[in-house]
Amino acid sequence: MNNELLAQIEKKYKELYGGKPLLIRAPGRINLIGEHTDYNDGFVLPCAVSPAIYFAAEKRGDTKVCLNSYDYGSYCEFDVKQKDRPREQWASYLYGITQIIQEKGYKISGFNCVFGGDVPVGAGMSSSAALESGLCLAISELFSLNLDKMEMAKIGQKSEHEYVGVKCGIMDQFASIFGKDGNCVRLDCRSLDYEYSKLDLKDCIFVLTDTKVKHSLASSEYNTRREECATGVKALQKKYPGIKALRDATVEQLQSVIGEISDTVYNRCKYVIEEDNRVIEACNALNNNDLTRFGQLLYLSHNGLSKLYEVSCKELDFLVDQTKKMDYILGSRMMGGGFGGCTLSLIKADKLEEYKATILPLYVEKFQHECKFYAATAENGTAVI
Repeated sequence: MNNELLAQIEKKYKELYGGKPLLIRAPGRINLIGEHTDYNDGFVLPCAVSPAIYFAAEKRGDTKVCLNSYDYGSYCEFDVKQKDRPREQWASYLYGITQIIQEKGYKISGFNCVFGGDVPVGAGMSSSAALESGLCLAISELFSLNLDKMEMAKIGQKSEHEYVGVKCGIMDQFASIFGKDGNCVRLDCRSLDYEYSKLDLKDCIFVLTDTKVKHSLASSEYNTRREECATGVKALQKKYPGIKALRDATVEQLQSVIGEISDTVYNRCKYVIEEDNRVIEACNALNNNDLTRFGQLLYLSHNGLSKLYEVSCKELDFLVDQTKKMDYILGSRMMGGGFGGCTLSLIKADKLEEYKATILPLYVEKFQHECKFYAATAENGTAVI
């Protein structure tokens, strides 16, 4: 926990509003493996991490919502009943939460909120899901709604769909809310069944290497990938009516409809089917303490994301390629939606500084700007402090 940042958020709240606010921590997340499988009813393997967004919030005596972004020094207010969205783009995530909770029949009124965090924006650690999850819990606590964890995850996802315009799966919100210290969690994105696995990395750690780039393609291409997968499913269903999503299909079945879909759609579907299988194998590898195999699966995942799903970029590919030259790195892949953000690497802990000292000058020489590094450990999910 970033106690210094939490203290700053609380101090800012008291400067603005006085009182004794409710304090909440909502973490970012990493996904160990299983990228772009969530919206295909597949499997994912995330965990919550130490970077988080912190909230200080308190009820008001009226229906006004006052939001203060500590990081950006930005302010937004709206009436909890108003149907016009705020002009501020960042407020869309939070406004959506207030509207969806009310659509579900819950009664809420106004509140003050100051929030800020250390989840890097655009790095693939899902700062947006942390924002949604934290406010959802804050509202639930302030107004005694007793929202359960899965309902909060669904509310966050719906806000992203309807008020931000990104048709994300449920993994990001789920991971931020359900995270457990020292564990990763395999989520079945169809049934929403989940199972925790102890994350015993022995003498290794996960390190995120942030490319510090976020290409403008990200949002539009994300929705395009969903459409391409849906096209593949429709072709498969004509021959195999029992297939509801790509998680139900095999590569052999996909090959049997190759004449009815484009090469692009074939590649997208092949990646997703193989990635789902990799998640299952990765869980088995972790449970068997086989970190070597787990690392190999990370490389296979990146290859599929880069060559078949085409959501990588030159910066991500460069970082992954460099790790293959380092015998103290077991595996690496791009993480998140793609077109920028972070790579996730499994590395010998005592070699972390050597890795950073090697990669940084190579990256700067190649791209004329620095990358950034974060060590990632599995932490607890969204909670009242």
